[in-house]
Amino acid sequence: MKRDEICFMSACEMAEKIKTQELTSQEITEAIIERIEKINPIINAYCTPTLELAREMAKKADEAVNKREKMGLLHGIPVSIKDETDTKGIRTTYGSKMFENNIPRHDEAVVRRLRNAGVVILGKTNTPAFGYKGETDNLIFGVTKNPWNLERTPGGSSGGAAGAVASGLGPIAMGSDGGGSIRIPCCFCGIFGLKSTYGRVPQNSMKLMGYLGTFAHKGPLVRYVKDAALVLDVIAGQDDSDRYSVPKPNFSYLEKLNDTLNKLKIGYSLDLGFAEALDPEVETSVMNGLQKFEEFGWSIEKSKIMLRNPESLFLSLWSTGFGYILKPYLKEWKDKMEPDLIEIINHGLSFSAKELKIAEVQREMVYADICRAFKKIDILITPTIACPAFELGKSLMIEEETRKTGIIINGKNMTDLGWTPFTYPFNMSGHPAASIPCGWSSDGLPIGMQIIGKRFDELTVLQVSKAFEDISPWQDKRPIIIK
Repeated sequence: MKRDEICFMSACEMAEKIKTQELTSQEITEAIIERIEKINPIINAYCTPTLELAREMAKKADEAVNKREKMGLLHGIPVSIKDETDTKGIRTTYGSKMFENNIPRHDEAVVRRLRNAGVVILGKTNTPAFGYKGETDNLIFGVTKNPWNLERTPGGSSGGAAGAVASGLGPIAMGSDGGGSIRIPCCFCGIFGLKSTYGRVPQNSMKLMGYLGTFAHKGPLVRYVKDAALVLDVIAGQDDSDRYSVPKPNFSYLEKLNDTLNKLKIGYSLDLGFAEALDPEVETSVMNGLQKFEEFGWSIEKSKIMLRNPESLFLSLWSTGFGYILKPYLKEWKDKMEPDLIEIINHGLSFSAKELKIAEVQREMVYADICRAFKKIDILITPTIACPAFELGKSLMIEEETRKTGIIINGKNMTDLGWTPFTYPFNMSGHPAASIPCGWSSDGLPIGMQIIGKRFDELTVLQVSKAFEDISPWQDKRPIIIK
């Protein structure tokens, strides 16, 4: 088998081959390391590779197989972990100069579970400082580039994770999503990503990340839907480190992935009632993808969901968290922070307690509106992002008062969240949502479709995603620029 073919193999297939030693964990890991050394200098997906550690972990994994020791679900499988997630003994900077040399003393819950499942850690992937934006660059490691076009962004904030998976630099990347940070880069990089229901996966990032409150989710970025189900089997479940976490379901997501689905009611929306613009190629790809569900005999109807534009509401809660947590660092570190991050901090400090309480009440109204829409449907389909990947740096605000960016969709200058209206509402509500490739733009960039489910129904989201993958596979498409 060619080494590049190993790099693009599914994690589930890798696991089976490692069990029989048809391919060893060391062989798989070495093939991926070789590719990281070749490709990472081009796209800058990994900010802290741990290649020697990976070799050691792979060797121990193979020794365990040969000794017939008990193996975890991810035994010997190489993974990467976003640099926003604490990893014991491995540098974790959160993309900030303040923590450039930070070495955590403990693993987060998801990392602990991954280690217990037998993974091989390839390293940490790049993120903007504290995951504050939908592109991926910072003052320590620089910019991460989209492997499909090096002049385009891979999205963010899990942009390093998505770029790595899309480029064959590991079958599984762990990311986080506070407003779309798994789904945005999966859309822009042409891979699959899942944000499960809030509480399904423990979320206990470092104390500084507490500003995300109940917006933040941990989850996998992968090339195959079955790999996401496999990872969820490992990371789901209650943990005392997160008081919102819920018990693990009494079934395996992977084992139930191919179960026959009853006739589903699929609703779709191209604007959620408030999106201002949608790229015509995105609309065409999503609608073409939607029609493919008819092959399963599922009913498809336009959803009546009508959300009042929640952008200012989301930004008030989001930026207030940044303001509260990062204000103590401003005096000493202001010169080593991104100007737009400082602007977000100051914006967050401008709100009164009354305004924030009103925002929390309005957030509950968004939740109620989304739940109301699900009373008549099983699954909601939207575009993931309103446009394909845009040029690097375009998401920066160029007009502070109007919050306009350099992103133009259908002739309209987008606000800082105007280009991603479909993701953050489901962080506000906590519903499970996935991004899956559904087409390609005229200039060869991936286009994503978002599949949203009812609360705690990740299984149906995964099953619908797998059904779509079966009739519209995308894994044969690989970034030409980095082949």
